[in-house]
Order: sequence, then C-alpha cells, then structure tokens
Amino acid sequence: MQEFVIIVAGGKGTRMKSEVPKQFLSINGMPVLMHTILAFRKYSAEINIILVLPEDQFDFWNRLCQEHSFDIEYNLVKGGETRFHSVKNGLDSISVMDGIVAVHDGVRPVINKEIIKNGFVAAQEFGTAVTCVNLKDSIRFADRNGNNKAMERTDFRLIQTPQTFRLEWMRKAFSVDYNAGFTDCASVLEASGYSIHLMEGAYENIKITTPEDLAWAEIFLK
Repeated sequence: MQEFVIIVAGGKGTRMKSEVPKQFLSINGMPVLMHTILAFRKYSAEINIILVLPEDQFDFWNRLCQEHSFDIEYNLVKGGETRFHSVKNGLDSISVMDGIVAVHDGVRPVINKEIIKNGFVAAQEFGTAVTCVNLKDSIRFADRNGNNKAMERTDFRLIQTPQTFRLEWMRKAFSVDYNAGFTDCASVLEASGYSIHLMEGAYENIKITTPEDLAWAEIFLK
C-alpha cells in the first residue's frame, strides 16, 4: 500500500516567547519544519508528504524554502480551525482509496527512520499504531478542589507522534463532527470504535514547545 505522512504545523510560538512560529525557528542553521520533512524523506523516497500549514504562513514558508534551497517534494495544504480540521484537510488531499497514513507534529524534528518504519508496519497489521513512551517520574492525580493522590505510573504512557493508521479507518473516523475531546488522532479513531495499538517511541522525540526544547533538539540533531 502507498504510504503517506500528514505533517501538521500550526503553532504560534506563544510558550516559546517568540514572534516567529516555532516551526520556523532555526535549529543548526535550518528551520525546525525542514528537519521534520527531511526525516520522512530520508525514511523513504516514495512516501507522499503532505504539509499542512495555516494559509497566512504560506508566503513566509515559501520564502524560507527559497533562502535554504529546500526543494524536497511535498504537497502543501491549508490548515483548519483546529488540529482535527487540519488533519481532515490533509486527508481530503489524498485521492487513492487504500494506503497507510502517518500523522506527525511539524515540531518533532528528532524522529528516526526506525520509529517511522515501525509505525507503518504495525498499522499495516493492526490498523493503528500510536507512538508512546513510559513515564520516568512518579505521578499524582490532582483534582480541581485541591485533592491529590498517588497513581501507578506503569499504568500510563506519554503519547507522541507519529500516529499511523489505515487510510480507510481514518476517513471513517474523521467523517464525524468535531468534538472538543479529540486531543489527537488516536482519540478520534478511538471514538469511532477502533482499538489503539501502542508502539515504543523515544524520549528524544520531543515536541518543541519551550526554549529548553529547542536547545535539546539542537543537541539531538548534531
């Protein structure tokens, strides 16, 4: 089956305290988003890359591509009101009936070929493959009233991307109306009755959100 990746990048850089959206910040001389796209192209020369950006960022992104002579082939798609709508727009750009689709955060540039490959293989077998890692620290549950209690950390996982699915399953799941409970693609598929298969990610596969994350990503990418 054909392989696709929908790379979603709609960040504003608020927690980064930057006027430039975090996906465009430079790591080792190149914007974060370019590192992410290159990771998937290095995985496969045949994978279909779909980049979803807010429409008002198209011109800026295109200028960056010219400045960096970035000529990797991809399909640029307009983002939506929420992540759900952005992913749906990416799905709608796929014309084939069968395939495997990964969805990845544009600001997770430290993704390796092994995890990408494992996602496609697992999704082929199970229909879903969601990257995650174990918790390292002790955790407590705290409610809005100030009450808290210890929880067993081995019962929890930190969810990452890529999250990879059969194309037909994704189309069915994303045909519903948006729900505020849709925090990621896995929650959308789960709401449609599909079981979620978890697969091992990597601690260095960080989502760049703060200046500290940017510094760590620079180290991991060197």
